Amino acid sequence: MGKLTGESSVDIDAPIDQVWAVVADVPSAAEWQGGMLRMDVVETDAEGRATLVDTAADGKVKELKSRQRFTYQAPTKLSWSQEKGDMKDISGSWTLEDLGDGRTRATYALEADPGRVLGMTIRGPVEMALRAMLVNPRAGELDKRVTSS
Repeated sequence: MGKLTGESSVDIDAPIDQVWAVVADVPSAAEWQGGMLRMDVVETDAEGRATLVDTAADGKVKELKSRQRFTYQAPTKLSWSQEKGDMKDISGSWTLEDLGDGRTRATYALEADPGRVLGMTIRGPVEMALRAMLVNPRAGELDKRVTSS
């Protein structure tokens, strides 16, 4: 398997600040993102936002652990990249766009390189299942979380 990449977007019937509040609450992501098992905060910034987080995700074959560094560009972008973990590399982002009239477009992007050893076990149907779980539903999950709050 090569890199696992993908994006998903959704237009949400909520203002950008309301969507940003959910996206920027990194520790709560495991509550609403399918396949995300844990988000344990290691460090926070002066504003109390999680900047270094230990994560665990359902990798279908095994639990995938990662230490992620988060950066905030309120209220339009949250980015993260792996500092260490089971995969060779993983990074992603939420990008928010104010559409006016209290609507927001949210785009989730993920790029993961499982590395040679893990990549040999994540192929074919397992790769498709991971993409279906870790990328495709993210925007819809955010929409549901924001509009049900």
